[in-house]
Amino acid sequence: MFTGIVEEMGIVEKIDRGTLMHLIIRADKVLSKTKIGDSINVNGICLTAVNLDKKRVAFDVMKETQEKANLKLLKVGERVNLERAMSANARFGGHIISGHIDGVGIVRKRIKGSDEFWLHIEAEKNLTAFLVDKGSIAIDGVSLSVVEVKKNSFSVALIPHTLKSTTLGFKQENNKVNLEVDMLSKYVFRYFEKQKDSKPKLSKEYLKKMGYIE
Repeated sequence: MFTGIVEEMGIVEKIDRGTLMHLIIRADKVLSKTKIGDSINVNGICLTAVNLDKKRVAFDVMKETQEKANLKLLKVGERVNLERAMSANARFGGHIISGHIDGVGIVRKRIKGSDEFWLHIEAEKNLTAFLVDKGSIAIDGVSLSVVEVKKNSFSVALIPHTLKSTTLGFKQENNKVNLEVDMLSKYVFRYFEKQKDSKPKLSKEYLKKMGYIE
């Protein structure tokens, strides 16, 4: 599990593309106490460290993950958001993130305000259905609050710290971003879907069974 509080931006150093993509990222902070086999969130994707030294970490990315995420679009020299897995005794600053994205969105508008920066992101309706105003979403692994939800899009506001500390400050129109909706909203949605399917039809027999009539 992760929190969506990015620890640092790494730099893509090498990419060997194929059915199994081998990705090497230059990093610093996330390498501290990291071992082979540990999980690291890379642009919102939970990946396993398969090799590392004092300056870089390597990952293998399965084809399915490549197809469902924006990692297949990465280029050497590009920045990526990095976060180590959440520890049990750490402060919880964002929201619960699994590192298993739900889809890819497209940046449609970048609007600069006086003290903040707005991103308007296009997303499929099956994703926006899980979003609510002031709710949580992870964009490329960054925990953010949703400002406004529409049928096929939503918007978020970024403060200067987020712009400087994550790759979202470099996003341009038509760039693709990884999206993971709030895990709790998925459980709630699933619960009510099951309730709807199992809800008995109102009938005389049902009312008798429940003791409303004789």
